[in-house]
Amino acid sequence: MTPATPRPAATVILLRGGDDRIELLLVRRNPAARFMGGAWVFPGGALDGDEDARAAAVREVAEEAGVALPDPSALVPFSRWITPEAVRIRFDTLFFLAPMPEGAEARPDGGETVDARWFTPGNALAAGEAGEIELVLPTIKTLEALAAFPTADAAIAEARTRDVEAILPRVVSAEGEVRVVLPGEPGYHD
Repeated sequence: MTPATPRPAATVILLRGGDDRIELLLVRRNPAARFMGGAWVFPGGALDGDEDARAAAVREVAEEAGVALPDPSALVPFSRWITPEAVRIRFDTLFFLAPMPEGAEARPDGGETVDARWFTPGNALAAGEAGEIELVLPTIKTLEALAAFPTADAAIAEARTRDVEAILPRVVSAEGEVRVVLPGEPGYHD
């Protein structure tokens, strides 16, 4: 079977805490959604028409989290995830970092998203491990990467210096067990 072509998408990791701490916004997707229903994710979605990734990111964070970002050029690319070829619904998603605008308040739209909460990266990972929230692999790996930064400003400053390369996980089956493998992990090229 030929893998589906991934749809271009964009996601915004809203950060707050400045040079004091790092917190990020996660929204809960509507449990009735056919793609990642009930999962806690960063606001984002597919590009519309000939929209570019920055415009889509700004639109999606406004739609899903009620946050208006004043300057699309201020979005800082952080990572790029492509859904594995074995998955029927695929996206090629650029993840951006952005500081939460002063005075803005996040609120779910009630349609695509049904809840919104601020977490430290470590608290979000702990809540996922405890089964309090459902997290998906790209969100988990992004949270792990952001946990290395003491502050939001430090994360944004470092992201400005990095080259973003696509991460394409693979779904592998061995001894009756199906698992997702990332580039560089054992079994990725088998």
